[in-house]
Amino acid sequence: MVRWAAFSCVLVPLVLVGYGGSTAGAIGAALGLAAVTAACRVLLRQSERGAARLRSEPCSTHRGRHGRSGTGAHRGDHQTARSAPVD
Repeated sequence: MVRWAAFSCVLVPLVLVGYGGSTAGAIGAALGLAAVTAACRVLLRQSERGAARLRSEPCSTHRGRHGRSGTGAHRGDHQTARSAPVD
C-alpha cells in the first residue's frame, strides 16, 4: 500500500505538469502527498506493533471500563422505581 502511495507521489506531479499545470503546483502536490504518505506509514506501523503486542500477551480477565461483575453489577437498575406506588 505504501509503495502505491510513493508511486503516486511521483506520478501525480508528472501528470500535472504534463497537462499544463505549473511546476510549483506540481512540487507542492508532491510534497503534500509525501507528507500524507509518511504520516500514514507511521500510523500503519504503530497499528501493526500494537496488534502484535496484543497477540503476544496472554488473555487477561480485564473486562473494560464498564465491565463490572459481582455485587453492584446492575447499578442504576430502575425496577424499584417501577414498583413504587403512584399517588
